[in-house]
Amino acid sequence: MHLGTALLLGLVGGLHCAGMCGPLMLAMPVAGRTRAQFLAGRIAYQSGRVVVYALLGALFGTLGQTLMLAGVQRWVSLALGALLLLGLLVSPRLLQFPWLVKAIVGLKALMANFLRRRSLPSLAVLGGLNGLLPCGLVYAACAAAAATGGTIAGATYLFVFGLGTTPMMLGISLSGRLVPAAVRLRLRHLAPATLGLMGGLLILRGLALGIPYLSPDLTHGGAACCAADARPSLQQAP
Repeated sequence: MHLGTALLLGLVGGLHCAGMCGPLMLAMPVAGRTRAQFLAGRIAYQSGRVVVYALLGALFGTLGQTLMLAGVQRWVSLALGALLLLGLLVSPRLLQFPWLVKAIVGLKALMANFLRRRSLPSLAVLGGLNGLLPCGLVYAACAAAAATGGTIAGATYLFVFGLGTTPMMLGISLSGRLVPAAVRLRLRHLAPATLGLMGGLLILRGLALGIPYLSPDLTHGGAACCAADARPSLQQAP
């Protein structure tokens, strides 16, 4: 997947995060008493969150690479796109699973523990835990990372996605008035539209229509490489 989509997804995701995570940004403790320490704490939080995103990207990129080596890359892209679209229909029902509810409650309790601390490391860990909270836009980015078919590519994709979300998140934590509460609530509706768009892009990619970046030909790439590798050996044959 092109990194431009990661940045765009992150920028749109930042608007969504303003609605979902805005209250958490405003409740963050202050590490130190000076303005420099205040800013450093906010940057530490965002850095922890982006690092966790990159680790998730590496994980899903490795998974995609494994499946790509099995020759099913385009089918993986089609399946991921279909799952994202299906997720739009069933996501409200996911909270009916007790194990998922317990996991979310436990994660939030752990975050509350770090909210009471006032140090840069604790704020960085708090940001990393925030990166693990259930979020449809993060799921979409992880699906795109799997479609990249590589560990480094997947990590880079989620890293760029995280950078795209940072301006809005950092702005809210610094100003507290960047986006009014009423507007933040309305911005939550951006997530379903973005999920649908990313699902469509993944399906388009899996169709392998030969469109650069959007739908590259994934069916003949391997054959072409094999043919190119075979030419030197044929020329060296007596």
